[in-house]
Amino acid sequence: MLIEVAFRGNRKDFFQWDGDEPPPLQSSVIVDADRGEDLGVVHAAGEAAEHRNGGVPHGYGPAGTTKKARRLATPDEVKKAADLREQNEEARRKATERVRANSLVMKLSDAEWQWDRKKLTFYFTAEKRVDFRTLVRELASMFRTRIELKQIGVRDEAKRLDGIGRCGRQYCSSSWLPELRPVNLGVAKDQRLSLNPSQISGACGRLMCCLRYEHEFYVQSRKRFPKEGRLVRTKRGDEKVIANDIFRERVTLRGEDGEVRTITLVELHNEANEAGAPLALPLTVPATATAESRHRHAASADDDTVDDTIAVVEAEDVDDDEADDSADAAAAPRAEATTESASEPTERRPHRRRGRRGGRRNRQGGRGRSDGAAGDADNTGASDSGESNGGTP
Repeated sequence: MLIEVAFRGNRKDFFQWDGDEPPPLQSSVIVDADRGEDLGVVHAAGEAAEHRNGGVPHGYGPAGTTKKARRLATPDEVKKAADLREQNEEARRKATERVRANSLVMKLSDAEWQWDRKKLTFYFTAEKRVDFRTLVRELASMFRTRIELKQIGVRDEAKRLDGIGRCGRQYCSSSWLPELRPVNLGVAKDQRLSLNPSQISGACGRLMCCLRYEHEFYVQSRKRFPKEGRLVRTKRGDEKVIANDIFRERVTLRGEDGEVRTITLVELHNEANEAGAPLALPLTVPATATAESRHRHAASADDDTVDDTIAVVEAEDVDDDEADDSADAAAAPRAEATTESASEPTERRPHRRRGRRGGRRNRQGGRGRSDGAAGDADNTGASDSGESNGGTP
């Protein structure tokens, strides 16, 4: 039997339950974790868990999972987990002090102890790659456990920390939104919203997730109206479309004489038919958008959303005499995902000026510029090699 278990920070995962009866919802269970055990709360079980397994990003699909939920947690085990929650904030504060001491440009958002205290995970955000090898050595010696650092995006940070949005309700990403889909500025343009970032951005600083909720309705509804700026032929002659009101189904037109009038969409179709220039537009909105349109808008690029990259570093339990050895081992971290490499700029042909001040062939000035360009290229190459040599985890 498959069950879904929720952990701290809105993190969920699926496990196999060997019992004949599913565990009660919201009950605490002990599950298999990374080299140990962890405690979570049952979020779904049975058919509900099977259904969610095929439709959520953290699901396993038909392949299923081999991880198991061992047993129901006892009151003492639940109390132990509650005590660990208080220690999470203390661990985050101590780690933040070490981040400042090492002058690292990163923000520690949260810390989470595994229930058996065999692993301590830190979640952080950073705009660039961070060399945290020294930080890992210090944290491994300080907490005497395996250390894991995970870099997350600002949207995932808001989902994990939770809060109240400008609408007065809990964040959608924390309460019910199953997947953080990209939101681009074109969504706001299609809905004729203000493009002021302070009015359409959420607490995370990115465009609000709720901008996608009615976007499909706007896209499908505007297909029924002629585009703004288009010339249509009516009983009054050629008129230009000034504005469309998709809610009242009205179209504002301006004639050749400058007169502006507003008519309904049905009247516009009738006048166009009478004038012998019918509009090749549907009058009704389809009940559901086509799958092609849905996938096209879902795959649109998001300039305001960064890729959420996970960088994992582990440090094994160490004794006092082996602290230095474990620190050196932690200096070679294992990365679960690599950061997206910046695209190389395309080579542009140099602009050659024509005139007295050089730029012509076989002139000393032109050769001087070529030498300078070569020198710049050499410096750039040295800089790039310096970055690669000083690689970060």
